[in-house]
Amino acid sequence: MPEPPQRKSVSFVFKLLPLLFLALIIAYGLVIRPQVYGLPPFPLEIVFLLAATFTIAELLLLGYPWEEIQQAFISKLAKGFPVILILFAIGIIIGTWIISGTIPMLIYYGIRLINPAYIYFLAFFTPIIFSMVTGTSWGSVGTIGAVVMGVASAVDAHLGITAGAIIGGAYFGDKLSPLSDTTNMAALATEIPLYVHIRSMLYTTLPSACIAGTMYFVLGFMYPPAKTNVNDPQITATLAAITQMFHLNVLLLIPPAMVLYGSIRRMATLPTLLSSALVACLLAAIFQPYSGGDILQAAYTGFDVQMADWLTVPENVPALFNRGGLYALNEPIIFSIMVLIFIGAMDMLEVMPTMVDKVFAFARTRPAVILSSLFATSFTNAITSNQNATSFIIGDAFKVRYDKFGIPRQVLSRSIEDYGTMIESLVPWTATTIFMVATLGVPFSTYWHWQLLSLTNLIVAPVLAITGIGCFYRETEEGRPKTEDGKKEAEIFDNQQSS
Repeated sequence: MPEPPQRKSVSFVFKLLPLLFLALIIAYGLVIRPQVYGLPPFPLEIVFLLAATFTIAELLLLGYPWEEIQQAFISKLAKGFPVILILFAIGIIIGTWIISGTIPMLIYYGIRLINPAYIYFLAFFTPIIFSMVTGTSWGSVGTIGAVVMGVASAVDAHLGITAGAIIGGAYFGDKLSPLSDTTNMAALATEIPLYVHIRSMLYTTLPSACIAGTMYFVLGFMYPPAKTNVNDPQITATLAAITQMFHLNVLLLIPPAMVLYGSIRRMATLPTLLSSALVACLLAAIFQPYSGGDILQAAYTGFDVQMADWLTVPENVPALFNRGGLYALNEPIIFSIMVLIFIGAMDMLEVMPTMVDKVFAFARTRPAVILSSLFATSFTNAITSNQNATSFIIGDAFKVRYDKFGIPRQVLSRSIEDYGTMIESLVPWTATTIFMVATLGVPFSTYWHWQLLSLTNLIVAPVLAITGIGCFYRETEEGRPKTEDGKKEAEIFDNQQSS
């Protein structure tokens, strides 16, 4: 089919219209409705569906044939389909790891490890374990985090420090977990392998975590709890319920060990996750007092504490274990589909590369490009209050510019999380902050300056960008520029660095 002439002369204004429409929908649906009118915010799936519809309508009016528009977003969906399958697998993983006793055992010993003398360090460390094996920071804060806050209250510890430590630990584990939806989305948005993205994040997140952990350990001596013994009836009841619902033993560590091994060896993500889930099902059949039907249900619709019909469970236990299943991540899956359709349609107008070239034309060096993406990520996340949306918007905007300057895309994916995922709990109006305040019962003004992981990471990320440490410039050819102009600029930059 011959190209319509309109494609060669689409003005900047027409390229800008899809972004303006998206900004208006976000402003009204996510800010004005809840903050001004007290109405429920628009679901992000609807926001991007409306934006995609507007963009497609504009393309049709500009003369683009429907067949080519459809092929554009189908191509995007095809690239994102492996990650969508991984999101389904993550739901299965969570359900099977619970019924096998793996997650319950980690929670059980996580609670038992909490020593009031080291309450802040353990408040940071314990959620790391839970987030890494479940892939959810919110779930970690809402379950083990709530337990740790109960311990902190019981021993009269500093609740602001405890809350900051819990949130930081939950986000550290979430960022480095192959089961995390935001981690998978960042890799998908920048079109790089999942484990390449995780490895890249180690360069900023691990040093930040070491610094934060050390500071929490020191704070234990500066702000010691008033009491040294824990005798909380709710905690005792929770531990008793876990031992009555599950038979705990060391073999239950096999499923997470498989995922960890696959991550280290960079094995294919989907087969690794499904193999771990299958082993978890076998462990459940061997060790746990649940039927084959219960195991299938846990994989399909998630675990339910009502399966343990021989026990009356405490009120907080369902919040710990009622989760998982094939459809557990329906929302991020549907959201991803809507965003991919929107971005596929925008790609036909080259919207995001044009916007980045206009706004960040001053960024003529690699450090400047990386710093620009960090700033753009923090601004976008603060406006949208959603990391998944931020990943796709910034990933699509900066991919071409990173390629042009020979910056490997895993630096972009890492930057998206460093100044996206990690700042959500530091912005008072985001959904994350509202959830943390409601769940932990600590005001934002009390905890934010004790969220040391994110605050440290906000310094570490630009330092690495400026120095080039951990930016993989010379490691492989994967990050080399894709254009002749970009190659020349990258060669000049390399020569300057060498001299």
